[in-house]
Amino acid sequence: MTTPAPIAVALDAPDLETAARWAGLVTPHVSTVKVGLELYLRYGPDVIASVRGASGVHVFLDLKLHDIPNTVAGAARAVARLKPTILTVHAAGGPAMIKAAVESAPNTKIAAVTLLTSLSEADLRAIGIPGAPEDAARRMAAVAVGAGAQALVCSPREVAAVRAEVGPDVMLITPGVRPAGADTQDQARVATPEAALGDGADLLVIGRPITGAPDPGAAAAAIAAALRRVRA
Repeated sequence: MTTPAPIAVALDAPDLETAARWAGLVTPHVSTVKVGLELYLRYGPDVIASVRGASGVHVFLDLKLHDIPNTVAGAARAVARLKPTILTVHAAGGPAMIKAAVESAPNTKIAAVTLLTSLSEADLRAIGIPGAPEDAARRMAAVAVGAGAQALVCSPREVAAVRAEVGPDVMLITPGVRPAGADTQDQARVATPEAALGDGADLLVIGRPITGAPDPGAAAAAIAAALRRVRA
């Protein structure tokens, strides 16, 4: 049997039935499905069981928690019972907040988001983060790993620098991944799946290029096959 590709399909669906259908179509080909904030807020914990189904696919719960440590600890504890494989927090919340999440969800991999892939260098300057995005992402990564984060979310443009900063043992998750020729949509810092893997990413987040295709299962299978050729 072919090993599922290291892809997290972003299930940004308009309703629970569509999310569950997409998950069923892609899970033979990918390792992970991602539930974002909008879907989770609309349907609550039920969405996790619906997209996991009987397949046992890994669930990436992308809530990007960002609050004082005590509040994040409570939130992480609340969702840990749903057994997500990965839960995101914002690295900008600082070391105490990240540590609180890690301690409150010991069986879930806490992934710290370095910089949102929608932010350009001009956006970063506007919010008081000077310099190249790569430098800021590297600083955020070092702080997060020092606080116990087991994974990091970073743009594929920064993945090589972040990998050099944190070493081989931290999972790097890259959104902003677009197959060659795909529309970049609202992502500012993007790369192809093959380039992101080559630069050191462990898990690629891909949404609309798969879920917006006429046959999401076939689209997932095609990207998975292309990645297998790169790794061969």
